[in-house]
Amino acid sequence: MAISPAEFSRRRTTFLERLGGVAAVIPAAALVTHHADVEHSFRQQSDFWYLTGFDEPGAVALFLPHRPDNPFVLFVEPKDPTAEVWNGFRWGCEGAVQRFGADLAHPRADLAGRLGDYLKGAEGIAFRVGRHPAVEPLVLSAWSAQLDRAPRNGQAALGLVAPCPLLHELRLRKSEAELERMRLAARISAEAHELARQVARPGLNERQVQAVIEQHFMEQGARGPAYGSIVAGGDNACVLHYTSNNAPLADGDLLLIDAGCSLSDYYNGDITRTFPVNGCFSGEQRALYDLVLAAQEAAIAAVRPAADAEQVHGVALRVLVEGLVDLGLLRGAVEGLIEQGAYRHLYMHRTGHWLGLDVHDVGAYRLGEHPVPLEPGMVLTVEPGLYVSDRLPPPEGQPAIDERWKGIGIRIEDDVAVSERGHEVLTAAAQKSVAAIQR
Repeated sequence: MAISPAEFSRRRTTFLERLGGVAAVIPAAALVTHHADVEHSFRQQSDFWYLTGFDEPGAVALFLPHRPDNPFVLFVEPKDPTAEVWNGFRWGCEGAVQRFGADLAHPRADLAGRLGDYLKGAEGIAFRVGRHPAVEPLVLSAWSAQLDRAPRNGQAALGLVAPCPLLHELRLRKSEAELERMRLAARISAEAHELARQVARPGLNERQVQAVIEQHFMEQGARGPAYGSIVAGGDNACVLHYTSNNAPLADGDLLLIDAGCSLSDYYNGDITRTFPVNGCFSGEQRALYDLVLAAQEAAIAAVRPAADAEQVHGVALRVLVEGLVDLGLLRGAVEGLIEQGAYRHLYMHRTGHWLGLDVHDVGAYRLGEHPVPLEPGMVLTVEPGLYVSDRLPPPEGQPAIDERWKGIGIRIEDDVAVSERGHEVLTAAAQKSVAAIQR
């Protein structure tokens, strides 16, 4: 079930309450040129979408707590049959009010002439500077005009502030409706991973596996991939953001797939699985896979209310470092290795990130010196990995890497929602046990 108009309305009400007397200007995304006069597929700006559900480019939303009769105003492209023949349906001003709950709506071309009047009486202006070049001069001009008039009438917005902290705190905690959308994105993404594992075999090209995954996304009604799918065989898996996806799969190699779908309303899945192309682990592959899986399972078990993302990372890191010492890939006391970062040539990223409307979703991980505690409704990925290659030299005092380990890249990633009693693994349908993935 898609997010309801009532939920968008509740979000706006909460945002307006938290603004106090400050007016917010939240622009939509603009079209971005791909080449010549061809644009990339449109992707709405997530903060704008979160508050409006309006999926057209170039719009601008005003949130005006100092105007309680008309606190939500949209500026949109008006209905235009000629433009719609070329570029598709528009809701127009009438649709902005009737379908999307705006109190008032105006043509986008009227923003310059009307913005100053709408901002009069606000205690401040919330606007993200540096991101919206078509709108920023209009906001600054309206603010400047207020400051110029202030000596005469004593009224001006006192400051320009970013809306991000307020909005991103709201977005960090998902409602039950949002969790349902993320469960759907996780299910579709997990099904695609299972299909990929069934078709993968030596001699197939990475791109052919990518096609199977992304076809399933589209068949199930998703917009498509949430990010550039990573389909990395053998040593390619040691490149964290490998997206060339054009190499043949070799007998005896592992295949790492990091892929997830994005739904029509932009909620995302994000899964990584690693498995042997020929269905059978070598001894070294199995040893490292077992280690990453143990680290991931321990880290997932640590996800619960009042814990924090740093603790989740710390649990995974300790399991990995202890295992690497046991395997002879690291040398020294575990505490010292962690403190010195002597493992970073083998594990160079954090164990997870927030997930939601953005794949690397918004929300602070720390507030000053204090980690943000996990709360029900937060969703994060848990994705430890190991990447054994010649790309980064071992730190001084650490053993050289034997050839038998090189070219092994493993990451295992799940999407985990914090619940009242602990956590829910949204992506559990994507198999990861050795018994399930080895044939």
